[in-house]
Amino acid sequence: MQKSLFSKFFTVCLSIILASISILGVVLLVFASQYFKNDKFDLLSRNVVQAVAITSNVTTQGEGGYYVDSTRAMSGYSILGNAIDADIFLVDQYGKTLICTHRASCIHTTYMISEKIMEEAREGEYREMGSLGGIYSEPYYTVGRPIKAQDGSVIGVVFASTSAEGMTSFLLEIFKMFLFSAIAVLALSFIVIYFVTDRLVRPLREMADATQSFSKGDFAVRVPVEGYDEVSKLAMAFNTMASSLAAQDQTSRSFIANVSHELKTPMTTISGFIDGILDGTIPEEKQRHYLTIVSEEVKRLSRLIKSMLNIAKIEAGEMVIKPVPVDINDIVCRTVFTFEKAIEEKRLDIRGLDVDKIMVEADPDLIHQVVYNLIDNAVKFVNEGGYIEFSYTVDTAMTYIGVKNSGQGLTKEEVPRVFDRFYKTDKSRSLDKNGVGLGLHIVRSIINLHSGDIMVRSVEGEYCEFVFSLPTLHQKNGQSIFRKGEKGK
Repeated sequence: MQKSLFSKFFTVCLSIILASISILGVVLLVFASQYFKNDKFDLLSRNVVQAVAITSNVTTQGEGGYYVDSTRAMSGYSILGNAIDADIFLVDQYGKTLICTHRASCIHTTYMISEKIMEEAREGEYREMGSLGGIYSEPYYTVGRPIKAQDGSVIGVVFASTSAEGMTSFLLEIFKMFLFSAIAVLALSFIVIYFVTDRLVRPLREMADATQSFSKGDFAVRVPVEGYDEVSKLAMAFNTMASSLAAQDQTSRSFIANVSHELKTPMTTISGFIDGILDGTIPEEKQRHYLTIVSEEVKRLSRLIKSMLNIAKIEAGEMVIKPVPVDINDIVCRTVFTFEKAIEEKRLDIRGLDVDKIMVEADPDLIHQVVYNLIDNAVKFVNEGGYIEFSYTVDTAMTYIGVKNSGQGLTKEEVPRVFDRFYKTDKSRSLDKNGVGLGLHIVRSIINLHSGDIMVRSVEGEYCEFVFSLPTLHQKNGQSIFRKGEKGK
């Protein structure tokens, strides 16, 4: 069975803590045993030093060698041995035990201390944890120091030995205390890690649940954001993505609905009129009139399909621009002449065309489409007897072209939406019955392909102005260079 992220994280954390506690326990026991061992050796060493001093005080030199007052030495050895629970015994220079505090039958008198041990003891201090050359059947701590005569010669060695059983008990007690502490720490860690892991994983679970909702078309689910850590940033990014998906879904639904509506209306008109002509409902003398309407609706469908294909090409990145030096004022002038009839009918004042060449780098065909759409809108929505004004602002990087018309203008609510696909203002529905609401969206897309921008300014009841920018033409050795809009290359 596949493990969840919660169980994986929880298991890893507990494993790390358990391993750390185990390593800490081993290190603690090693250091505790070493401490206990050193402490025992130091204790034995201090008492051996005192035993050597006692022995030296009760040793006399006589004929044939040195003599020790065994009664006095034994008394001092017994006091020292009882104080530290150790056997203290004196051996001669050959390793034979002379005095011993062992109360039972003394095992030291049965064996001789090996010459190897004696050699080490004569050198200074001898320390061992073991059987003292086989004398003991179990581990003993043993410390030995030499007894020296006035001439510096070694005349014997004092040893102190105590059982090593105490270390086992000591380590067992240490282990018990450590074990109880480790269990308490593990229990506390278990609780803390459980809740911390749950808190870390909860946003991921919520994201997983949200994706299930997304797959069903519900984009309203959001993940709560707490704090500002990496998981919180991920949750914020997830919510942003959800909002984007919701917007795209809404746009897609609106697009489909608008396309369906825009296609359905002319198709219904065409179908109705043609059926009327075929079945004789429409008399012959009126057929030309209705065929004219059908022709207009077919042209409207053609414009709609062409606009949708252009949008699809732009969004798919398939529309390639071919920028060349262009006199934008010349394009504007030629486009204005195509609206001569409508301009005369509305008695419009055309301003701003009496300027010199305004050279930019642009694709002539696409920019003509931009200019045509903007002038078409201006002519449609300008008031009778009003004006259409063109303006140019040139700087080193970009040239700004403005198309302004008097009239009702746009409301504050309409301004942010004029470039949306299929968006038509209330007044455009009455003034622009043939439009499909894609013109300005295509205009913005084309301008963006040229690395330019377009904005709208409007004062309701006074005017509306669209300003778009194109790369300014720069000359270098007689050649034009494209400073902006290099997407087209």
